[in-house]
Amino acid sequence: MHLIEAQIKEVIDRALAEDLGWGDVTTEALMSSNQQSIASIMAKEQGILAGIGVAKKVFHRVDPKLEIDALLEDGAKVDSGSIITRIEGKVSSILKAERVALNFLQRLSGIASETNRYVEAVKGLPVRIIDTRKTTPGLRLLEKHAVRVGGGENHRMNLGDGILIKDNHLAALRSHGLKLKEIITRVRQNTSLRLKVEVETRTVQEALEATEAEADIVMLDNMSLEDMRRAVKLIHGAALIEASGRISLNKVRSVAETGVDFISVGALTHSARALDISLKLE
Repeated sequence: MHLIEAQIKEVIDRALAEDLGWGDVTTEALMSSNQQSIASIMAKEQGILAGIGVAKKVFHRVDPKLEIDALLEDGAKVDSGSIITRIEGKVSSILKAERVALNFLQRLSGIASETNRYVEAVKGLPVRIIDTRKTTPGLRLLEKHAVRVGGGENHRMNLGDGILIKDNHLAALRSHGLKLKEIITRVRQNTSLRLKVEVETRTVQEALEATEAEADIVMLDNMSLEDMRRAVKLIHGAALIEASGRISLNKVRSVAETGVDFISVGALTHSARALDISLKLE
């Protein structure tokens, strides 16, 4: 996924406006406008880096004259004490950009690190870890980038990115007497033929019904491991299968062993803990 420059600039500008709305009164009261220094950004725990480019853009947005030497790039593995980036220039500029740059770097590295833990947990099995739309409002582009950095894959970027017939769609249409085959026929008639049709199911019988109705992807939502295994066996390659719903790191390998093709995990973005990263002036 190529990050779109205009969108990244907009996100950074909003974050800086939020933090520097009235200026940095502490730095402005204490520091000479010409005082120079070197700062290091350092990891304080093990993880996977993501957001280096965004952090650099934050510093340059505050002061284009800052010299930034990124020693590591997105996807790099770090340990406590790893130096990520060095920055040289005005102390006041470094301090004004520090918090916003670190917020992006910590958040995105946390997502990449959490994703990587899930990817490693299913290593050796033919399954793909994918994300969801459960992202921080306004940060989806960046957070889904971080998922890819961690070795995962993106599901839908937005509601126009694929057809996913969920339980509420089914409830609304079944109340008018439509059967699943008719619902899938309707959606294929009214959308682009290139879009895959995925159907959310909660029982093995619903999964078979979706397969018989020629869904491209069948989502097994909140099913037990036993039901997942039954569904995979009965569908037998007639559709791709996605497992979803409350899938934890402890459970993910057992889910992968049922034979599903994808495992979607909302926790990659909605519950990832920020990676501990700090900035120190020398």
